[in-house]
Order: sequence, then C-alpha cells, then structure tokens
Amino acid sequence: MKKVLFSSVNLSIAASLLALLGLTACGDSNQQTTAPTNAPATTKATDTGTAKDTAKDTKATPTEAAQAPVKEITIAFATRRDTKDLQTKVDQATAILSKEIGMPVKGVIGDETASVEALRANRANVAFVSGRSALKAEQLAGAKMYLAEVRADYSGGKTYKSIFVVPVDSPLKTLDDLQKNVEQLRGKRMAFTSRSSGSGFIFPVSELVGRKLVDGPDRLDQFFGQVTYGDGYSSALQAVLRDQADVAVVSEYALLPPWVTEEEGKKLRVLHSVPEVPAHGISIDDSVPADVREKLVNAFLKFNEPQNNELFRSLYNSTQLVKVDHEAHLASMRTAIQRAGLKP
Repeated sequence: MKKVLFSSVNLSIAASLLALLGLTACGDSNQQTTAPTNAPATTKATDTGTAKDTAKDTKATPTEAAQAPVKEITIAFATRRDTKDLQTKVDQATAILSKEIGMPVKGVIGDETASVEALRANRANVAFVSGRSALKAEQLAGAKMYLAEVRADYSGGKTYKSIFVVPVDSPLKTLDDLQKNVEQLRGKRMAFTSRSSGSGFIFPVSELVGRKLVDGPDRLDQFFGQVTYGDGYSSALQAVLRDQADVAVVSEYALLPPWVTEEEGKKLRVLHSVPEVPAHGISIDDSVPADVREKLVNAFLKFNEPQNNELFRSLYNSTQLVKVDHEAHLASMRTAIQRAGLKP
C-alpha cells in the first residue's frame, strides 16, 4: 500500500514539474521570438550606401533606397565629341529642370563609365547614356531608361544603323545577298571604333556571329586579315581614308561633320548596315520616388517645346525626347550583347 501511495505522490510531483517546465519553455520561446539572443545584428549600411563602397556591384534594394527622401537631383551628362561648351549648356538645362520640378538640379559631366558609376554610388540620380551603358546601369544600380533621344541623322528616329564603310572606289560591292555581302570581308583589314562601342563593335560582331562567320569577339582574327581598334568614329574612318584598313564600322551619322569633313565623307560609302541600334537616352535610378520620377520625365519633355528646343539640340544634336519602355527599347542591344558573347 505504501508502495502505491509513494508512486502516486511521485507521479503528482513529476506532473507538476513538467507543467512548470512547460510554462518556462513557452516563456523562453516567446522571448526568443521577440528578441532572439543569437540573431545577427542589423545594419543600415544599405540605406547609407556604405555597403556599396565595399562591394562594387552591390546596391541598396529599391525598397530601402526609396525610403530616403530626395532633396536634390544630380544628372550625369556623358561627354560627346560633337558637343562644345557642354558645361555651360548643362547649367542652362538643369536650371530649366529645377524650375519645372521645384527642386534643386545640378549637372555633372564625365564619360559613360563615370556616369554609370555615379548612379551606382548614389552620386547621381539620373544619367544620359547609351544603350549599353543603360544596361550596365540597370545591372549595377537598378536604373531604367525612361526617355530616348530622336535625331534627324538617325534613320529609325529613336534607333540608328551600324554601318560597314569602305572607300568609294573599293572593289567590294554591295550585294543583294546579305550573307555574301558580309562574307566578302573575309581576309580584309577591319577597323572597329572601339571595343566598347555599340554601333562600332557590339552590333557588327553580333552580325558576324549571327551569320556564323566568327565564333565570338576573340576570334575575329580568324576571319579578318587584320583587326584594329580606334578611339572613336573619326579614328576608325581615318584608317580607311589613309588605306590602313579596308573597312570600318561606325554609326550611320559618323559620315558627317564633325567626325569627318564633307570632302572626306564623299570618299566613303556604305557596304553593309545593321539596323535597330537603340538611341541614347535618360536613365533614372530606382531610388528616385515614383512621384519625383514622373516630374523629371515631364520636365525633360519640356525640352521638346520651342522655347527650350534650341538649347536641347545644342547639347547632343537631338531634336526631341520620346518616352520609351526600358525593356522594349533596349531589347536589340541586349540581344546583340548576348549573341556577340559580351557583357553590358
């Protein structure tokens, strides 16, 4: 009898202890949910941009970046050889934009690499860049192109052609068969604009790869007898004019001043062309709030109006700006880069 009573008491005590332990465990669980002791420390580095300085290709997420209010807009204007006195014109343009959006706007000038880096590092909110640089800005900074330029010397309005140029008296003839037209370049001396140029390298290499004449950008010497690279349209065209190359690839508008003189332009002709090179345009960083972004787009469109259009034309020889869908406008550039085996 004592034995049974003793067991019952023990069971009762054990049950009480288990209940007490259960309550304690629940209490610990709730405490951990609220403030776990082993949770990693939080940081605001992505909000301040510090993380981007330690890892080049990282940037605060759009949600985090958008939380910071924008009190001033900085626009990176890319340098171009056909623009003179750019800083003065940029100052005039940003004054108009500032008035339109009701916020200070300043302009900085640099090459396209610097413009993309400024977006990535939050030193600029907006940049006027080429199609390839726009894709790089999307990759590094989450920026999207919202506006594209239209020029009178662009055959497609907001797109233009990459052209293979030869001397006017070249034995190479433009053939109706496009495949054979390009195949006759085998063994010839080729002058590319530069390895970073869309119309002067990316699109022509994509054309050659697409026609199965070369395997990629590092196999060009297996098709051409000689391959050289210039530092712009002028140098590539001069190579042809001076008989240092048989053919050069440039943008269609490069056959006009200031790239070549009118007299030099008459000594050159187009052998082959590749269409749908996307026009340069205006990319806006994803950290710019949607309402400010809309104001910016509308403010830029003011340059299409007569009172501002002359200034806008003097910047980059553009006649107007048009709204574009980022993906649709840059689709041909993205395809050309991938087919050519390159990176943005």
